[in-house]
Amino acid sequence: QVQLVESGGGLVQPGGSLRLSCAASGTIGSIRTMAWYRQTPGNERALVASITSGGAIKYADSVKGRATVSRDNTKSTVHLQVSSLKVEDTAVYYCYMNLNIWGLEERYDYWGQGTRVTVSS
Repeated sequence: QVQLVESGGGLVQPGGSLRLSCAASGTIGSIRTMAWYRQTPGNERALVASITSGGAIKYADSVKGRATVSRDNTKSTVHLQVSSLKVEDTAVYYCYMNLNIWGLEERYDYWGQGTRVTVSS
């Protein structure tokens, strides 16, 4: 059983910064892609940032220049740092990982339970 557990959400003032972390636990083989998505009411979940095992990084246009995604393969964790936060960054942020269970070849998508970020004064 693989679980992703996020941390770091909460209430932040506009202009502030936050750091989200997500740790995977279980019998994990290798993790190909780690990513952060976010979702607001009435909208689909949208990519915020992703990082592959090879180090390729993508950012949504809305956070480019303000966000940094990083991963620690030794700890099966992914982090998202966002600065200059805006009210429109308010959302539930979800961690995502594409990985295989140790000893098996098939890869599956796993999601965290979500952590709420509210940007408000």
